[in-house]
Amino acid sequence: MSYGKQTLDDLRSPARELRSRIPEVYAGYAATHKAALAAGELDVATKELIALAIGVSKQCDGCIASHARGAARAGATEQQVAEALGVAILMNGGPSTVYGPRAMEAFLEFSEGPATPTG
Repeated sequence: MSYGKQTLDDLRSPARELRSRIPEVYAGYAATHKAALAAGELDVATKELIALAIGVSKQCDGCIASHARGAARAGATEQQVAEALGVAILMNGGPSTVYGPRAMEAFLEFSEGPATPTG
């Protein structure tokens, strides 16, 4: 299954439609997104991992796909993603054991990592 890419593809058209109706809201959100994820004392990969874990806790498929892609683009490793998802499981319990694997799958998809562990 193509969880991450499929989720983003499914959201693309409806998001464009809504954005065309409320462009100021989306512009404000985009500015906040850019500022929040800019490198600072925390690097971009760390911020994307935090956002990914929050997406799992919030059970937000679009957030998971977007921040899995962001983490992959920022150079996060498979182990860093796994550990961030472990924190989400700690803080959110059972639901994160469902959404955490989805997040890992999306990250691997965007990072072009292995679909299953090797070794």
